[in-house]
Amino acid sequence: MNPGFWRDRPILITGATGLVGSWLTKRLLEVGAEIVCLVRDWVPQSELVRSGAIEKVKVVRGDVRDQELLERTLGEYEIRTVFHLAAQTIVGVANRNPISTFETNIAGTWALLEACRRSTAVAQIVIASSDKAYGDQPELPYDESTPLQGRHPYDVSKSCADLIAASYGHTYKLPVCITRCGNFYGGGDLNWNRIVPGTIRSIVRGERPILRSDGSYIRDYFYVEDGAAAYMHLAEKMAENPALAGEAFNFSNEIQLTVIDLVRRILAVMGSSLEPDIQGTASNEILHQYLSAEKARRLLGWCPEFTLDTALTSTIDWYTRHLAAETGTEYAPDSK
Repeated sequence: MNPGFWRDRPILITGATGLVGSWLTKRLLEVGAEIVCLVRDWVPQSELVRSGAIEKVKVVRGDVRDQELLERTLGEYEIRTVFHLAAQTIVGVANRNPISTFETNIAGTWALLEACRRSTAVAQIVIASSDKAYGDQPELPYDESTPLQGRHPYDVSKSCADLIAASYGHTYKLPVCITRCGNFYGGGDLNWNRIVPGTIRSIVRGERPILRSDGSYIRDYFYVEDGAAAYMHLAEKMAENPALAGEAFNFSNEIQLTVIDLVRRILAVMGSSLEPDIQGTASNEILHQYLSAEKARRLLGWCPEFTLDTALTSTIDWYTRHLAAETGTEYAPDSK
C-alpha cells in the first residue's frame, strides 16, 4: 500500500455501512483519505457506526439509484476515487424480493457509472461484483474468462452489474475495474443468518450451530480485511496503469472449503464439542464455487495478507468480545 497516494484524496464509498465498506473506510481513514460515504439507512449496529469511524467522514444520505444525487456528490466533493459496494447481498432476500435486488444491484450500478462518466475528476472506479456473477459452472476454479451466467436473482443481478461496468470501461474508456470475491466474513457482520457469525454466536450461547444446507456446499471464503486491502491495491494499480480500465479481477485465498468443514474449524478454534444441526433446507444456491486469483497475482502483484487460520482467529476474537459486551458474560470453551 502507498499511503502517499491516499493522503487527502477525495474518496466516495457507497455501501459504507456494510461489512466490507466499514473495514475499507477504517483503512482509508488510517492513511489520511478524505472520505464521503453514501448512506441510505442508518444502521447503528454497523461497524462503521460502532467504531466511531462515521464521525470522521462526510455522510451523504440517499439512494444509490439517484443519479442526480450522485452527480452532485461527485462534483461538490471533487471525488477522485470511487468504491461502489452498495448492494443487496443476501441470497435469501433476493429470492423473496427479486425486484428490489435488481433495482439496487443493477440500476444502482448504472446510475453510479453514468454519474462518473459525467464527472471530470473521477480517476478510478472499483465496482464490487461477486463470484456469484459466474453462476454455476462445470469447470473449476473460475477465472476471469469464465462466462457470467447467473441463474437465480442475486446471481443474475451481479452478472448484469458486472457486464454493465465492463461496458462502460470498454465503450467510454471509463477508468473502472471490477472485483469478484467469494463469501466475505469477518468481525462486524451482524447478519446472524450467515454461516460465520451465526456459528460463532451459537457456540458462545452453548447452542448447536445451524446449517441451512446439508453442509456439502463448497465456497470460497474471503476475509473482509483482505477484501478491503485488495480494493485499495487495485485502485493504486489503476492509477499506475490506465490500460486496466474495463478489466475484472478475482481475489481469493484459493482454498476450497465445505460449509461443514468451516463450521468444524470454528468449533475447534473455540474449543467446543458441540455438534452442528444440519437442516438441509437451503435452495437456489450454487453447490460448488471457488476462484483462481492468478490474474491478480500476475497483473497486480497482489497476495492476501491473512491465512484462513489467522483470519478465523481474529474474527472469533471480534465476536466473542462483541457478544461479551452485550451480555456481560465472557465465553468459556465447551460451555453448553
